[in-house]
Amino acid sequence: MTRPLRIGNASGFYGDRFDALREMLTGGPLDVLTGDYLAELTMLILGRDRLRDPARGYATTFLRQLEECLGLAHERGVRVVANAGGLNPAGLADAVRELAGRLGIPVRVAHVEGDDLTRHHPTSLAAHAYLGGGGIAACLREGADIVVTGRVTDAALVTGPAVAHFGWGPEEYDRLAGAVVAGHVLECGTQATGGNYAFFAGHPPQQLRHPGFPLVELHEDGTGVITKHDGTGGVVDLGTVTAQLLYETGGARYAGPDVTARLDSVRLTQDGPDRVRIEGVRGEAPPPTLKVGLNRLGGFRNEVVFVLTGLDIERKAALVQDQMEAALDAAKSRPAQVRWELARTDHPDAPSEETASALLRLVVRDPDQNAVGRTLSGAAVELALASYPGFHVLAPPGKGAPYGVFEDVYVDQGAVDHVAVLDDGRRIPVAPPEATRVLKTPDVPPLPEPPPAGEKSRRAPLGLVAGARSGDKGGNANVGVWVRDDAAWRWLAHTLTVEKFRELLPESADLTVVRHVLPNLRALNFVVEGILGEGVAAQARFDPQAKGLGEWLRSRHLDIPEALL
Repeated sequence: MTRPLRIGNASGFYGDRFDALREMLTGGPLDVLTGDYLAELTMLILGRDRLRDPARGYATTFLRQLEECLGLAHERGVRVVANAGGLNPAGLADAVRELAGRLGIPVRVAHVEGDDLTRHHPTSLAAHAYLGGGGIAACLREGADIVVTGRVTDAALVTGPAVAHFGWGPEEYDRLAGAVVAGHVLECGTQATGGNYAFFAGHPPQQLRHPGFPLVELHEDGTGVITKHDGTGGVVDLGTVTAQLLYETGGARYAGPDVTARLDSVRLTQDGPDRVRIEGVRGEAPPPTLKVGLNRLGGFRNEVVFVLTGLDIERKAALVQDQMEAALDAAKSRPAQVRWELARTDHPDAPSEETASALLRLVVRDPDQNAVGRTLSGAAVELALASYPGFHVLAPPGKGAPYGVFEDVYVDQGAVDHVAVLDDGRRIPVAPPEATRVLKTPDVPPLPEPPPAGEKSRRAPLGLVAGARSGDKGGNANVGVWVRDDAAWRWLAHTLTVEKFRELLPESADLTVVRHVLPNLRALNFVVEGILGEGVAAQARFDPQAKGLGEWLRSRHLDIPEALL
């Protein structure tokens, strides 16, 4: 039997902890070290970088990290796989080769291309298909030490090395699905080791101060153990892994270009301190299409935040809103979109001016920068001595900044030229899967028996019983909610219906909300369609990535059986 493969992660986003690459290389044994640098917003940022300089378009942080750590990786025999290539993986591969030559380190560098479909979408700044792990596997089989890619699925950073190491065929779906689930747990770095964790208060602060990055011990049968290097901070337990499994997912079928993983088949067990075993994962043929992320500039955005202090908050807000609306109406170019939000951060009889103040936020958007720049700033500044008592703003509005719009479309798997490009110039094409399956919604699993009738309950926050994690997928958000024992699961499954969810989160009341049941994880996953407008780059709401949506839900009060509290 082939030995297990130890795959670590050193980045969950562009801007993550710079020293993580070194920490993972020096903290313990690894075979492969991955880095996830790309998100929908990142692709827009890199697209704008490349407009200014066609030679750019990749994550420069990765190159600076390698300058410090390439020698370490070579000495320890650790191969590095990262999607830091962004919009220009060939350019990054050349830059890594130049760096290796300058440092005198004999490494082989390869890259994966074929994701860039921008030429087919001329109105987009960037249009990129989410590729699978086949190109990465081909590069590693040919001896590459460093593999850089553009847009691949986050899990492909794990499926690629696994296929190369174990020699799995394209239809070994259960094994591939196990690697996908492991990759999904690793992809966001320290979110699997206690970062952003709902029940963080149950751990000593010093344990979570500097959480270590995660790794997986992946076995030939597709099972894996999530852990971290000995002696590093953070915690790996059933809760931290469950939270990350629910992050940015939808239904029970988690589809990707390599395989569709059945999240409703995942079984988690604690395998010792800071070790969680993932097993039982079933897979199905991948869908016949690939997701393509389209990023374009949507126009310009600006905002001003008025500070309202003390008494008569509502009347103060109404006065300045009326004044601003009249000024915008009279302007030569009124912004196309105008949005007001009043945040009642004020407290009665407050001991400080800040805690006595509320915030009134005005956000404007328009295709014309002048309409959100001079028009807004002139209207706001002219009110400085002519509006509500105590008038001031957090900061004067500027010229307005461009904002992005994200949408996804789908193309046939065979419509892309997925290619592994080696350092000797050879190009190895990656064939699309021969067998595919149109994605279907699984049967709704049976719910557990309801809790006994007539249990004594009291009004309390949901978060005393349940954990949650939320995130963004284009214009949609997901909120995964889980509990830690069977009694709480019986209550949650029957209580937190779509109707109750909408009641607790009124922002979702007029939106489509879909509930998915995952009994093995004692979890419910809610997808709220359209709550993020045109995606994170459009900044359509106060929390544009829905990171706090789950914590808002946990803070809401409902009747909970006293036996669970």
